[in-house]
Amino acid sequence: MNESTTYHIPVLLKESVDALVGNDEGTYVDTTFGGGGHSREILSRLGENGRLFSFDQDADAEENALKKREDGICLSTDPRWTFVRSNFRYLKNWMRYHGIDGVDGILADLGVSSHHFDDESRGFSFRFDGPLDMRMNKRGGTTAADIVNDYEEERIADILFLYGELRQSRKIAREIVKARERGRIATTHGLLAAVENCFPREREKKDITRLFQALRIEVNHEMDALRDMLLSAQEVLNPGGRLVVITYHSLEDRMVKNIMKTGNIEGKQQQDFFGRVQTPYNLIVNKPIVPSAEEQEENPRSRSAKLRIAERKEDEK
Repeated sequence: MNESTTYHIPVLLKESVDALVGNDEGTYVDTTFGGGGHSREILSRLGENGRLFSFDQDADAEENALKKREDGICLSTDPRWTFVRSNFRYLKNWMRYHGIDGVDGILADLGVSSHHFDDESRGFSFRFDGPLDMRMNKRGGTTAADIVNDYEEERIADILFLYGELRQSRKIAREIVKARERGRIATTHGLLAAVENCFPREREKKDITRLFQALRIEVNHEMDALRDMLLSAQEVLNPGGRLVVITYHSLEDRMVKNIMKTGNIEGKQQQDFFGRVQTPYNLIVNKPIVPSAEEQEENPRSRSAKLRIAERKEDEK
């Protein structure tokens, strides 16, 4: 097994890149580099004049990008490839910085890298007892520990309800506040101990997963970043360019579906004089593509994945 696979197993690899690359001499963006699986596959489809920009704000991903794999391939030596260490919400600004007027495709594999879940020092998983961190970008910012220890009870409850869709969000927030009065909650298992009586046994694992998801989204401002990237994509994509997005939970999926169907985050349809919905995109598939049973068996992360694909309409004359 090579290093890129060990670091992170890409989801819907063939399906997403098949949908993305239509011009082998075009310019493409992988907004979520992670372990580089999608980026390497994109580059394998491009000719000598093709270009790929890969975004990731995480230092581990950048370090992984510079490693030489067992087959001798090192992305940093490929003149067609550029790594951008930044949050993908700044997509438009970085394309302007690099002198790119338009791109032919944008790919986003949302959620968390399997590397992050497997690194106990990052605090993304409740499988390990580690620091309650959850920052994608370790250079600064609020940690999950800051949220559970410093936010007011009502604000914690709102975050858990909005980003985790937890019905018992107020009870969980109340128990967190009680626990922190006895001492700072600094670790993942410290958080689990604080909320251990909040979940029905039959839903415990699923609800704890949602609890960690909600904190992670708040720590990394994920929904705001996704909104900014999706809006930027409308300006950056060339006519006929593809927007390909892999989502993992309903909040992401709803936002992506709305932007592709209506051109806005809220999903509000605007119609022209003839009653046609005004949107900058044509949907390539009406229903999302999901991983095969074989892929779901091999890669548990893929089980909730949905692939949505849209093409930017030609400019009206």
